[in-house]
Amino acid sequence: MLWMAWVTYPLMAAIQLVCARIGMVSGQGLAGAIRTRYPRPFLYAACAVLLAANVFNIAADLAGMADAAEMVTGLSSHIFVPVFGVIMLVGTVYLRYRVFAGYLKWLTAALFAYIVTAFLARPDWHLTLTATLVPSFVWKREWIATLVGILGTTISPYLFFWQASQEVEEEHAMGRSTLAARQGATAHELSDARIDVNVGMFFSNVVMYFIILTTASTLYRSGLRDIETSRQAAEALRPLAGEWAYLLFTVGIVGTGLLSVPILAGSASFAVAELFQWRSGLDLRPGQAWRFYVVIVMSFVAGMAFDLFGLNPIRLLVFSAVLNGLFAPPLMVLIMLVGNNRAIMGKHVNGFWLNVLGWTATAVMTGAAVMYFVSLLG
Repeated sequence: MLWMAWVTYPLMAAIQLVCARIGMVSGQGLAGAIRTRYPRPFLYAACAVLLAANVFNIAADLAGMADAAEMVTGLSSHIFVPVFGVIMLVGTVYLRYRVFAGYLKWLTAALFAYIVTAFLARPDWHLTLTATLVPSFVWKREWIATLVGILGTTISPYLFFWQASQEVEEEHAMGRSTLAARQGATAHELSDARIDVNVGMFFSNVVMYFIILTTASTLYRSGLRDIETSRQAAEALRPLAGEWAYLLFTVGIVGTGLLSVPILAGSASFAVAELFQWRSGLDLRPGQAWRFYVVIVMSFVAGMAFDLFGLNPIRLLVFSAVLNGLFAPPLMVLIMLVGNNRAIMGKHVNGFWLNVLGWTATAVMTGAAVMYFVSLLG
């Protein structure tokens, strides 16, 4: 599935750019922009599914981070789930947006651990090149579920909501506190957003590529195909790829969790707050937007609570990825409609290529979802 890294890149970048433009031009997050012109019942369902999928993701990420910390310290992973959860919760609630955004930016460096790990794993480069350039397809239920899961983690609903809300937060940080002040965008601002999204999505897919390559070169090649926890994955890498690959993978697990969990909780809270027209924003104190922060707190608490049930974190990640992949298509249709709605976007409606790539992404996600449901019947 290495070929999916370059196939999904332009599709992912296009839909994220549409979301960024919606936030910049409308002055609202994605849920707020949709709410003004489109049926609310779908948004209620969308926010419910988003919350559920994000909580599953938070639970799995916390469990993975705790497993990694247990390997390093020897202390029980059950200790580290609340430790990591509380640290990230406090940071999300009390850090100013500029500080919070800077923290997330620097944490992305941890993802490069996966790139180094892939080279240490000594893959078959001829086979790698073939798998990269030649798309393949297998009509098996597990393969199709994995396809939907990969799409659901790259072209993912929580990223749609986060992208638009992040643009609004940036304008809040510049002192544009009213909706009227935030509406509209200059050509320079839109150009900056295009560069920002394209560069960010490019590196995201590079990391995805090397995660797939590392897994194929170590676990799959050696026959280890039933990994239940991130700890098992990291420990299995040690004899196969060496001590450095094991340590780098562990760093990647913790770094990825520190990066993704606050975004997962934040994106869900932004969506719910915009839907019900609550005050929201990471620059606001808890007392100024208490309902917004209650959703963030409950997302963290629910994620930490899953550890008490001893649920399989790998299965949770796969389940949430597939759920996101199935949930994304109808939401993407609305995103494209908003991006082309002159009443919302004015003269900044989607251009030709943005429409081509955005609708193609929507069609691809829809096709994958249909194949998944058909495979369940077979």
